[in-house]
Amino acid sequence: MKLNIKNETGRLKSVVLGQPNSMGPVPGLDESYDAKSYYSIQNNIYPKEQDIISEMNAFEAVLKKYGVEVLRPSIIENYNQVFARDVAFVIDDKMIISNVIADRADEQDAYQKVFEKVAWRKIINLPETAHIEGGDVIVWDDFLFIGTCFSEDYRSYKTARTNEYAIEILKEYFPKKRIIDLELKKNDKIPYEGILHLDCTFNPVGEDKCIIYKNGFVDESDYRLIIDIFGEENCFHINDEEMFEMFPNIFSIAPDVVVSDQSFTRMNDYLRNEWGMTVEEIPYREISKMGGLLRCSTMPLVRE
Repeated sequence: MKLNIKNETGRLKSVVLGQPNSMGPVPGLDESYDAKSYYSIQNNIYPKEQDIISEMNAFEAVLKKYGVEVLRPSIIENYNQVFARDVAFVIDDKMIISNVIADRADEQDAYQKVFEKVAWRKIINLPETAHIEGGDVIVWDDFLFIGTCFSEDYRSYKTARTNEYAIEILKEYFPKKRIIDLELKKNDKIPYEGILHLDCTFNPVGEDKCIIYKNGFVDESDYRLIIDIFGEENCFHINDEEMFEMFPNIFSIAPDVVVSDQSFTRMNDYLRNEWGMTVEEIPYREISKMGGLLRCSTMPLVRE
């Protein structure tokens, strides 16, 4: 397979979609590794496996409608494998294997069939202390936007998934990219006060537009930099409640086609009416209760 990911919106040819089967029991509060899951467990609204299967089947149907090759990881019994984005990710023609948090280390074994399709020279294995996950990496032509946590308390946050060392290594592998690190607010237990991954607060769509949540960044200057790059008129701003519902985490099949949650009425109408996009709406409310949405569920391999 010739990997090719130059940006977030080129017409999609091949993707890995997460695996909803055999989720196992509802985790305990001490087993949650993001604030939204913590909230869902605490409030007894953690999703049921059958609902997750139904939502992911709807997503797969839309992908196949547009002729996308959909690969799936092998099933690990009693294990949450919904969020493929964090296991590995592609930049240009290289696949970077994430150093995921210890709670999810076994998950990568299920992707062996996918990894075997890629030439070994095109796979980058990072040093053990370089932590990064695909949700923090946004590829945008000459830019690489990377969400991170520079806090001295980095190791104390389960939601701090990408560190400075990993960013330095990516700079060595992709010297021609303009790498922009963006520090994200972190909170393991209160989903309104922290951002798990960059794609939960910022996500490009179309050719030159983006969805953005201002309060997800530690420094307002990072938010301003994105506005300067994309242009104020090309940014759709979301509010606190919409961030909680995971509005930014939609998924592009092509520059003019996005898959979005059917409940995101304000944004979906705007994408259609103001930006002329086709919005494929599916139910994804239950999966959102685990801290991720549509982009999180995918690992794009090939775009035009």
